[in-house]
Amino acid sequence: MAGIPECRLGRLVDNMHTEGTAPFFSPLQKVTAPDVVELVQHPRLVSTTMHRNWIVDVYLPIGYRQNQNQNYPWLIANDGQDMKAVNLRATLQQLQRDGLMEPTIVIAIHAPHDRRQVYGIAAEADFKQRGTLASAYCLFLKDEIIPYLMKEYRAKREVGAIMGFSLGGLQAFDMAWHHPDIFAKVGVFSGSFWWRRKAYEDGYQDHDRIMLDLVARGHRQPLKFWVQVGTHDESADRDQDGLIDAVGDSRDLVRLLTAKGYDFWNDIRYLEIPNGHHNQTTWAEVLPDFLQWAFGSSKSQYAWGHQAMTK
Repeated sequence: MAGIPECRLGRLVDNMHTEGTAPFFSPLQKVTAPDVVELVQHPRLVSTTMHRNWIVDVYLPIGYRQNQNQNYPWLIANDGQDMKAVNLRATLQQLQRDGLMEPTIVIAIHAPHDRRQVYGIAAEADFKQRGTLASAYCLFLKDEIIPYLMKEYRAKREVGAIMGFSLGGLQAFDMAWHHPDIFAKVGVFSGSFWWRRKAYEDGYQDHDRIMLDLVARGHRQPLKFWVQVGTHDESADRDQDGLIDAVGDSRDLVRLLTAKGYDFWNDIRYLEIPNGHHNQTTWAEVLPDFLQWAFGSSKSQYAWGHQAMTK
């Protein structure tokens, strides 16, 4: 896979290993039951790209320890600290036990204290100069986290998927859009597509939404998109069109994608969740839909229909 560099020793240091804990593949480690998704916690991965420590959780699929010759598809998840709240482990376990999704490795990176600087759009900060570290975070994922995943775990050396909530969803979309050699699919839960160049009172226009403008000016990429928004994500309606901004921004994104040649029914899955909110409760409800869409089997079942846009 051309987009992923080889892991260079010393670039990403796992202090869980270097401080005396047995290496991950040590035969002394406890072997988990074959029908359980295992959680491996790395409490302090040291990044030399961003010069800081990261908390990273790795969810290993059912049968990972027993099937030593099998490699697995993989998913990068922003906002790793929210995975317990959205029931990721239990959801992975149930879907895999029921044969509704492929066994998949998930690497979930906890957001740092300066989340609004780290998440964002790599090419440009917003009008409040938030997102100034987004470019460095992209390099951290590309040059350290993914090579580490390939080296330490049996992940397939092929394109994977990335997901995120809110601002983490914006970052995931930006990362996938600019690195289709690494990612084939992206999942955005209540994405912050309002991220803009100008304040509303300073002459804002719709093309000031940075990610949407990048899509409009960009080229079609070999990607597939899962986009979700709740009808109660917020209350703001800046253009007074009867749609909350979160829904309007998400619909505008989907329109831009279809204008680029993406097929609405095959390349995009768009969900507007009635009474859905901008919180972990709603995201937990739709998580099985995303996981089946990204890694589903022929048995996959969807609770919501793929929604056409009426306005």
